[in-house]
Amino acid sequence: MKNFKKFAITIAALNALFFIGCSSDDDFTPTEEEQVENTQLSGVLNSDRILDANVQYSVTGPYLVKSGAKLTIPAGTVIVSQNGTDRYIAVEQGGKIDIQGTSSSPVVMRSEGNTAGDWGGLLLCGKATTTEGVNVTAEVGGLIYGGTDDADNSGSIKYLVIRGAGAQINSESQYNGLTLYAVGSGTSISNVAVIDGADDGIEFFGGTVSASNLYFENNEDDSVDWTEGWNGTITNTYVSNTKPFSTAIEADGDNKNPKIINFTAVSTVGGTALQFKKQSGGTFTNIALSGYTKNVDMKDNGPLENVIVDNTPLTSPEDEVFNGTRVDITAWNWISN
Repeated sequence: MKNFKKFAITIAALNALFFIGCSSDDDFTPTEEEQVENTQLSGVLNSDRILDANVQYSVTGPYLVKSGAKLTIPAGTVIVSQNGTDRYIAVEQGGKIDIQGTSSSPVVMRSEGNTAGDWGGLLLCGKATTTEGVNVTAEVGGLIYGGTDDADNSGSIKYLVIRGAGAQINSESQYNGLTLYAVGSGTSISNVAVIDGADDGIEFFGGTVSASNLYFENNEDDSVDWTEGWNGTITNTYVSNTKPFSTAIEADGDNKNPKIINFTAVSTVGGTALQFKKQSGGTFTNIALSGYTKNVDMKDNGPLENVIVDNTPLTSPEDEVFNGTRVDITAWNWISN
């Protein structure tokens, strides 16, 4: 009996050591299925997550960064989306994104085929003001945006390249490359390129966020679009149109007088450069337009004086005031990624 007890105790001790060893994080090796799952971006993110720049991630469905969570994307990370109408990354109200790209190693978000209209791009939802009110429902996935905090902070975006966005939402709407729903001025956005999108490059739905160093190439609708009373500033923007498109800038709704500083747009296929709908307008400083059939279109015969160029309200859509100094993008090597 004593020998049996000693034997049982020995076996129990060995089992305990075995389970302790198996539970060690250092010794844990995920299965192939678990590794694949970790690279697929879909569902909800409820806590902070840092992606691995050495791993290629795939957007396989809506990926929602919830309130209180932060998604960090290091320099050099590549995210390749499956094709589909519900493939996008969205930061909800109270959530944050931290894109940490650099000039030599930007973050890239693209579709599998780099073809316009493949996926839904990146969306941020904030608590800043919009003329639509508070807690507005977006046309995308029932996302909520809008509030009273114009200093709201949705995070930081630096050196980001988005390709192939613009998937169809419904029969009348498409995703943009970068969509900003009532995003506040506490959010930092700089060095962003949106290339080959089937809809807009960037669209502001109200909000107070500003952005700098923006590059848009061959987006099929508008390169820059704002509505719902956006009143931030964009600085150093370059638009290139070598394929059919709608406008370089489309502005709609109430005029909250956003600031456009150092804006260059070049077309080899004619078209309209600036289109203003309803009461919209803005203040432009150093704007250079080249190759467009029409520089200014007041779509709804709104007040031309709402469009101010180099401190002077326009008096005619044909005013020759769009020959400013071009934005120099020769050092923007990151846009070729």
